[in-house]
Amino acid sequence: MVAADMPEYPEIPEVDYDIGGSFYLRGSAALNLHWAPEVKHPWDADDIDPIVEYGYGYSWGAGFGYETGTGLRFDGTIDSVETKGLKITKDDGGLDDGDYTLMLRSTVALANIYYDFGLGGDFSYSSGAGGAFGYVGAGAGLAWNHAETNSPWGVPVPVPTGGNVSAAAAVMVGVGYDMGSWVADVGYRGLYINQINNAPTDPTQEGYFEIDNNWIHELRGTVRYRFN
Repeated sequence: MVAADMPEYPEIPEVDYDIGGSFYLRGSAALNLHWAPEVKHPWDADDIDPIVEYGYGYSWGAGFGYETGTGLRFDGTIDSVETKGLKITKDDGGLDDGDYTLMLRSTVALANIYYDFGLGGDFSYSSGAGGAFGYVGAGAGLAWNHAETNSPWGVPVPVPTGGNVSAAAAVMVGVGYDMGSWVADVGYRGLYINQINNAPTDPTQEGYFEIDNNWIHELRGTVRYRFN
């Protein structure tokens, strides 16, 4: 008796969990805290007022991006950022004594880069793996600022409304969950605006001001939708 030959089965290829790159749309919303060190008045080099209360507000925005499937992703975002309550107090005995508070509206456009990493223990990433992940990121761009100041009642020269265009940047860190076509995350964004002023007010006049080195600290949630 001759034993029957064992049948030959075709080789099964390994599963490729990496779905490769994909484009995405995104939407974000945040609560924020506006910090800055001081307000300067260039018409008088000695007239520098420390910030005594920080501002607060919110932002919302949208963007479009691309993820490579290796953890790196890139996007462009446009956000509307609003804060109020950033305050100085003048108390040097002059006619302009009192509290001044800033209401800021900025449109911020940034180009961003991120790195996503899995939270499964080995910190590896695959865009097809899904589940929990962490991320870090950074961005750079411009802020179009509109600054309105509430001046004390009866001051001789109320602070004029104005605005400027300033360099802006951001750092991001957070965690999220990948559900396939949909991805949600929550994290911190530190938004830096180099300067806020009330141009075209004449810098040699009393009503002009500058606020340098603004940091807007945000708790921010984002939803992304992938498509190919």
